[in-house]
Amino acid sequence: MKDYGRVAVLYGGPSSEREISLKSGAAVVQALKSRGVDVHAIDVQPDIATRLVAGNFKTVFLMLHGRLGEDGAIQGFLEVLGLPYTGSGITASAIAMDKALSKAVWVASGVPTPEYALIDSPDGMATAAGRLGYPLIVKPVAEGSSIGITKVRDARDLARAYQLAADYGRVLAERCVTGAEYTCAILGGRALPVIRLETPQDFYDYEAKYVLNTTRYHCPAGLAPDEEREVQTLALRAFQALGARGWGRVDLMRDADGRFYVLELNTAPGMTDHSLVPMAARAAGLSFEDLVLAILDHAGDA
Repeated sequence: MKDYGRVAVLYGGPSSEREISLKSGAAVVQALKSRGVDVHAIDVQPDIATRLVAGNFKTVFLMLHGRLGEDGAIQGFLEVLGLPYTGSGITASAIAMDKALSKAVWVASGVPTPEYALIDSPDGMATAAGRLGYPLIVKPVAEGSSIGITKVRDARDLARAYQLAADYGRVLAERCVTGAEYTCAILGGRALPVIRLETPQDFYDYEAKYVLNTTRYHCPAGLAPDEEREVQTLALRAFQALGARGWGRVDLMRDADGRFYVLELNTAPGMTDHSLVPMAARAAGLSFEDLVLAILDHAGDA
């Protein structure tokens, strides 16, 4: 087996997705240990610089979700320390974390994504709803795991949806695509099998992702072969348009006319027992341990 040297798995941290990050990181640590890697788990706290320098690590496996972990901040910090790390670099991480910025790049690149509007006050919600129509998705610009998201069906819920999202920073309103929801993982420059998500919730929200056992995952996704390739090609285009590298997960919707739209790119997706990337990897013939090593193999890729 390849000698990976001392590997630090960074997880936890201060973001709103801390608990999911702790679970993801623990799973990655266990997988690496099972393959004989000299791995060390580090919950990111203010002493992180001291611990990384003292640890004489060769590589960092990033399992930080949300702010600090996926927004380019920790990536820039590791660049300063000269430590190779898994996943996307500073710029791609920052763009992908900012839903408005990533959508602007996709629009400019010809990648289909639902129409949207940035909202800077509660009064702006009615204007956005008038242009985008109902139902309307209202979400924070820079949060993950569906935190702070509301599906708004009429004007009565606009103010509440705005406030919920605004608690996490800037607010984005997006035209709701009504139809099937899909996700496509990217690993080392190739798209893995597509997964179709089915939940009794309004949409694939935090509860559906991490709490409930009523969410159903279909892989194969039930698409015709040419449709599967279409989703995979679109996911790769979205991934590459943002300059992402290594691995990630692209979420998409399909409307009633059969058209696919990219919603967002996750540059450090979850790796828990509910997570989608490990599921797609299994469908491609990769065990969880194989997947983790493949991600580590691409650490520091240009």
